[in-house]
Amino acid sequence: MKHPLPARPELGIHDGLSYALFLPDAQPSAGVVILHGAGSAKESHFDFARAARDRGLAALAYDARGHGRSEGAFGPGAIDDALAMVELVREHAPRVALRGSSLGGFCAIHAAAASDGAVGAVAAICPASEELLLRGMRSGRIEGFRFDGIALEDWLRSVSVRDAAAALAPRTALLLLHAQGDEQVPYTLSEEPHAAAGEPKRLLILPGGHHRSLQHDVELQNESLRFVERALAAPRA
Repeated sequence: MKHPLPARPELGIHDGLSYALFLPDAQPSAGVVILHGAGSAKESHFDFARAARDRGLAALAYDARGHGRSEGAFGPGAIDDALAMVELVREHAPRVALRGSSLGGFCAIHAAAASDGAVGAVAAICPASEELLLRGMRSGRIEGFRFDGIALEDWLRSVSVRDAAAALAPRTALLLLHAQGDEQVPYTLSEEPHAAAGEPKRLLILPGGHHRSLQHDVELQNESLRFVERALAAPRA
């Protein structure tokens, strides 16, 4: 018996950023923008986007600059790019969340803090810290994409993911997920922003696993989506 192929996303380009938009058949209940990690691409997270669409959410995955089909090089403009994607999704759903992994989790927290309440929730999976990213860039361990080295280093030296997490409450809910066995980003780097953040917040440290194990875990994908749905159910004061 043949199974029907999943509906294709709407593909587009916005200001040089390549994106894929997944829309449910009915009016979306909310929306989520998906930020991938260093050296990855939007297609790596189509499984999560489809899961979101199946739950009635609009989902948009995009290639960060320096990655995939997007133009330019990765740098400080990544935050403005994430917020531009939020505005695209808001054309379909007024309440929007961000879901990011590793470098994408780092950017998701910063973008939400800069959104002035436009982002109602963040789900960050094994988010990197500015110190870890700086060390990786200087040692050459961060590779596989184009980035503006001087501008990126200056930016990373000027920001703090801990401070960004602290700025989210009470308008933006924060979910942090991390595998205890993560060999690239220590799980303590999720404990630190969680400690700094105000309510509403939640931290899930899962035993074992590795750097990418949580991204594609169906149970944890749905846990993230439930968190987003609850957070976006009503505007926060």
